[in-house]
Amino acid sequence: MRTQKLTGFIGAEIVGIDLSQQISTDLHGALQNALDDHHVIILRDQSLSRNQHKRITEVFGPLMKLPYVEPLEENEHIIAVLKEAHEQGTGVFGGEWHSDFSFLENPPSGSILYAHEIPEVGGDTLWANQVAAYDSLPAELSDFVTGKNAIHVGTPYGVKHAPPVDTQANSSIRMVRKDPDADREILHPAVVTNPDTGRKSLFLNPIYTTRFEDMTVSESAPIFHELYKHGTRPDFSCRHHWRAGDVVIWNNRTCLHYATNDYDGSRRLLHRTTFSGAPPS
Repeated sequence: MRTQKLTGFIGAEIVGIDLSQQISTDLHGALQNALDDHHVIILRDQSLSRNQHKRITEVFGPLMKLPYVEPLEENEHIIAVLKEAHEQGTGVFGGEWHSDFSFLENPPSGSILYAHEIPEVGGDTLWANQVAAYDSLPAELSDFVTGKNAIHVGTPYGVKHAPPVDTQANSSIRMVRKDPDADREILHPAVVTNPDTGRKSLFLNPIYTTRFEDMTVSESAPIFHELYKHGTRPDFSCRHHWRAGDVVIWNNRTCLHYATNDYDGSRRLLHRTTFSGAPPS
């Protein structure tokens, strides 16, 4: 196993591992450590069955079944992240900086994407390190956000904040919308601590975080603007150009991610699993 950093702050490619084989105790620990160190890890040229995909997911935490997005019919833990070639001029699943399902009482700890079909050009995914973002905040912003709580709401899936139809993800991803349960306000710390490393990271995102506790949406908006502008700087980010057979694993509590929507006319299919952990604190 060799680890090659992708940038100074986030991302590493791991070489020399066949994830279809049994994972030894030593390799289990090495993969977990790599994810803690780099926040996003990439393993190319993999060939996995669905059961092997799920088995790798359990290296990092218990498998998690997500609400609001329908999984594969034959497997409740795998979601097809699909955009067909004929689906043009629409939104794309994950097409804004976000942390997956942060509006849940216990959001995902992380996710794994396994690439099946990839466009010749486009369809990249970006991640931004929120540990580095927090560590480098200007003093005034750091003092403000540390110790604050923020409200998260399942805006794309609820009634009150449903996005315009032309910005919604394409129809190949079967999503539940207009569910009033998704309008519930869920409270999480604006800065969370990784229980394995003790490092702190921002836990806020433009899709699901609506306001700070004891503040209005309009009062919170300019502060969020500054935090997101800082937290998604290219300095803290990496961009992955997919190839079929790629497996990418990321920490959902320490990263924001963004799916580009620049491949109209091409088919793109990835399978995603999700793992859970202790609630953010």
